[in-house]
Amino acid sequence: MTEVETQNSQQVSFRLRERLSESAMLDFTKRLIAIPSENPPGNHYEECASILFEELVRLGFDDVQREGACVVASVGTGPRTLYFSGHYDVVPAQSRDQFQPRVENQNLFGRGSSDMKSGLAAMIHAAVAARDEGLLKSGRIGIALVPDEETAGSRGSRDLAARGILGKDGIGMLTPEPTGGVVWNANRGAITLRATMRGKPAHVGRQFEGVNAFERALPAIGQLAEIKKEVELRETRYNISPAAARKSILLLGGRGEGGTNFNVTPAHFWFTIDRRINPEENLEEETRRLHDALEGFDIETLQHEPAAATSAEDPLGRILWQHIASVTGKEAAFEMCPGLLETRFYAARGVPAFAYGPGLLTVSHGPNEFVPVRNIAQCALIYALTAAEMLRQ
Repeated sequence: MTEVETQNSQQVSFRLRERLSESAMLDFTKRLIAIPSENPPGNHYEECASILFEELVRLGFDDVQREGACVVASVGTGPRTLYFSGHYDVVPAQSRDQFQPRVENQNLFGRGSSDMKSGLAAMIHAAVAARDEGLLKSGRIGIALVPDEETAGSRGSRDLAARGILGKDGIGMLTPEPTGGVVWNANRGAITLRATMRGKPAHVGRQFEGVNAFERALPAIGQLAEIKKEVELRETRYNISPAAARKSILLLGGRGEGGTNFNVTPAHFWFTIDRRINPEENLEEETRRLHDALEGFDIETLQHEPAAATSAEDPLGRILWQHIASVTGKEAAFEMCPGLLETRFYAARGVPAFAYGPGLLTVSHGPNEFVPVRNIAQCALIYALTAAEMLRQ
């Protein structure tokens, strides 16, 4: 970057800082936290979507629309679109107090403060600031506010994809997940099954007249245990910490249930299998392997999601990294998310997608979830600067 370009970049950053109001973003985050949009089961979606819709209208976004339970909008002109996408559903709270936001020691506490209602406020205000500074020269910022991220996206991103809306004309996507200062450029896939074996009940004293579903399931469980040993020797080449997290995953029996009493042969026995695949593994091949081991079971598929990855060398990744460093003073590592990410829906359409947000994964979903208040404004500035550079030509 030349000296003139550096000076121009510094001037743009200064102007955006002046436009981005920390208090406005904090107040809006508090309003969102106060709505108990828990998923499951999907409470208060209508209320949360309405507040988001009204805020986008108030801030002068273009084409503000409700698409099912989703809210979409844009700023800027032209077909080239950089998407800011985020979810408004939150995991169930441990207590109702979590829906009463409070600030203590410069941290905002409440369910969804970290994952990811603060991120929604940051990305919305980032888009407004970039628009108002006239920085969107060659395209648009597309806003997608979705539910159901915590349960695989059926009414959210998956629905937008089915409607042909998700990723249209996309040159990139950012989502403000609670990445704790790193950038997630990849995510694992998921194969989650519930396997049920059937039997026949009988009193223990006449068990020879029954069929023990639990005992019928044991050979398959043993086979799955052998598959687990082999699977968990595999390691991804993507960066992720700690080192033990590099291994592929097969979790057996996260939940299980069977029978009606200790003195009755169980007429049914079910258990769950949660297989998390690294990007190097094949979703269909790993699915087939599990189904083969479960021959004779009734199988319910709870999740069937691909892994996804975007190169850290993609232009959007480099630009994002550069602005994280300039705003925070720290260089961000690129890592694989240990779970699913909504980036997968965009990556599947050839749209480079990255996660970076103000929150902390270490406290998300917990009883004392919080986000550092200063992180909200920093994230907004990073998003605005990234959009300005991506859409300046």
